[in-house]
Amino acid sequence: MEAEITSQAVGLTSTDFSIFKLFLRADIIVKSVILILIAASIFSWAIIIDKHKLFKKINKSSEEFEDKFWKSKSAETFFNSMPANLDDPMAKVFRGTMQSVIKVRSRSNLSERLNSTLQSNIEKQMNIIEKNFTFLASVGSTSPFIGLFGTVWGIMNSFQSIAISRNTSLAIVAPGIAEALFATALGLLAAIPAVVAYNKFSNDSRKYFQKLENFSRRFSSII
Repeated sequence: MEAEITSQAVGLTSTDFSIFKLFLRADIIVKSVILILIAASIFSWAIIIDKHKLFKKINKSSEEFEDKFWKSKSAETFFNSMPANLDDPMAKVFRGTMQSVIKVRSRSNLSERLNSTLQSNIEKQMNIIEKNFTFLASVGSTSPFIGLFGTVWGIMNSFQSIAISRNTSLAIVAPGIAEALFATALGLLAAIPAVVAYNKFSNDSRKYFQKLENFSRRFSSII
């Protein structure tokens, strides 16, 4: 009996539990789950880095644009002197609205046209800013469950190994359980940054939307 226990302990110790080996030993279902979670995590981090740079850029550029705008003599003078390649959401809202205002010859419907154009341009810019937010939310909400599916599948494989070998030793079930827990860990690894980033960027988006709204109200009043 002691010899059998010692042999099982040695077998368990010699089993490689590195991440790469866990992936190679996993069956096709668990491998698919792992690959999906890794891909989701990589794409999430790409979005997080991109959005971080975007908000940092537009907050600075919009402050500079607004400062220059309110120092200008008139909206039309500022519009005529604007660089054609100015890449800022607030500048684009202003440019698109001014182009629409200049085309309107009748003063009777100017206010209505101005407000609708402002809201349309703001919505267009916010859609660009909030692109891929849904993906972050989806990763944050579904990744733990995808990982859990891989966990359940791995544990099922462990039970099948017990049934086939009729051996309940830890050496038999340890590899399958390790693969299962690895899938759970990957699910959390993908979900947590995505949820944190989604909440932060949603808050940043609301603040920027309010900034555009404030600018549009003040701009509308002078027109």
